[in-house]
Amino acid sequence: MPPKLSTNEGIVLDFINEQNRPLNAQNVADALQKHGIKKVSVEKILSTLGDKGQISFKEYGKQKIYLARQDQFEVPNAEELDRMRKENEQLQREINSSKTLISELEAELRSVQSNLTDKQIKLEMEKLNNEIPSLEAKLSTLKSGATLITSEEKEKIESAYTLKTGLWRKRKRMFKDLWDMITEAVPKNLTELKEELGIELDEDVGQKIEDYCNLTVAVKKPMAKRPKR
Repeated sequence: MPPKLSTNEGIVLDFINEQNRPLNAQNVADALQKHGIKKVSVEKILSTLGDKGQISFKEYGKQKIYLARQDQFEVPNAEELDRMRKENEQLQREINSSKTLISELEAELRSVQSNLTDKQIKLEMEKLNNEIPSLEAKLSTLKSGATLITSEEKEKIESAYTLKTGLWRKRKRMFKDLWDMITEAVPKNLTELKEELGIELDEDVGQKIEDYCNLTVAVKKPMAKRPKR
């Protein structure tokens, strides 16, 4: 009959046997913290169990490695090993299936969380409903053909536009006069010189001042009246 163990000795021995793998005192102490067994006590208990021959141990320098006695376990035969292998494979398939399901559920949860809540939807609908009267009023104004800009505002815009295009034309002419004067005695290719200096003319970027001046003429030109039927 095996000697009677103290409560803590029994806990440590059961743990060693359940784990059935190499462990040091720190491993055991960390795992049994929940039982309130200190590392010093664990070291003493392991040493006692080893001396009694209830567990195996080997010394590696100053450290001892403990292991459950293997002669207490039944060695499975080939048939039992095959059964255990198949069970393990089945469990692995179930684990993989569970992982896939968890991933799908997590993706679905993220999708749900990214959607608006009922409260947020209600607030958004209220906001849109409040905008409807203002938008309908604007639509009604557009449909009725009402003047959206006064004649004074129109003239002010046209005057500013004419002033800007006039300044554009004036500065374009000033640049041309200066450029012609500076490059008159320059033997270098003028296109290469412009590139070196980083100069871009209107034409280089596809712009023509005439197009903008013609735009103001087109706006001011009265529309031809349709003949009465």
